[in-house]
Amino acid sequence: MRHQLIILTLLTFLGKSTLAQYPLFSIGTDLGAIRNWPKGQQFIGQNHSVQLDFHLAEKYGIQVNFSYCSFGKYNNVLRAKATDAVTLPQQIQYTNAGKLRFRLLSVGWKHYLHGNPQLETGWSLYGKAGFGLLMGRVENSHNRTIDTALYQIPVREGTANFKRMTLDLALGWEKPLGADFYFYTEARVTVPSPGYPSPFLLVNDNAPFTTLLCGGLRILF
Repeated sequence: MRHQLIILTLLTFLGKSTLAQYPLFSIGTDLGAIRNWPKGQQFIGQNHSVQLDFHLAEKYGIQVNFSYCSFGKYNNVLRAKATDAVTLPQQIQYTNAGKLRFRLLSVGWKHYLHGNPQLETGWSLYGKAGFGLLMGRVENSHNRTIDTALYQIPVREGTANFKRMTLDLALGWEKPLGADFYFYTEARVTVPSPGYPSPFLLVNDNAPFTTLLCGGLRILF
């Protein structure tokens, strides 16, 4: 009976230790360079992200990511076309100075291909896939005044907000620094959903389509 109590106590202790390992929780923050690729709205800007990791097991977990970027600037030489054949001139050339920025809230699945979130030596490699909501803001300024009652313009002047659902993919590399701190670097791709075109965006098809390269720190709790 005495031996059985000792074995039961040891098994209970080991079971509690195993259960105490996971789930775990992490907070990460990073800085990086974001690139918007659609022609006519191309720019490179600065990006900041905050990530919350819920490590459900050794190899996988759920991540919530919030990121935002600085305004990216671009210029386009455009032509406004007359709506009536008797209007002169039939076309007016003008320059649009645009500014564009994004905020992204994404929830996804994180899977460690090598290593794990509490590795003490070596390195880890992981992939991420999720869905997000991209909230964009665009500001357009024309270098000349155009009467929109007489001319069709490719892009409107002024400020507007727009939204897109996104598919978010990433590949990351991570290395422990000690004291539950980890350095990581990631390459991310944000693929927008079609629909909901904005008259303030020169390009609406597959836009905005962005890639991001960043580096930051994660702390494990």
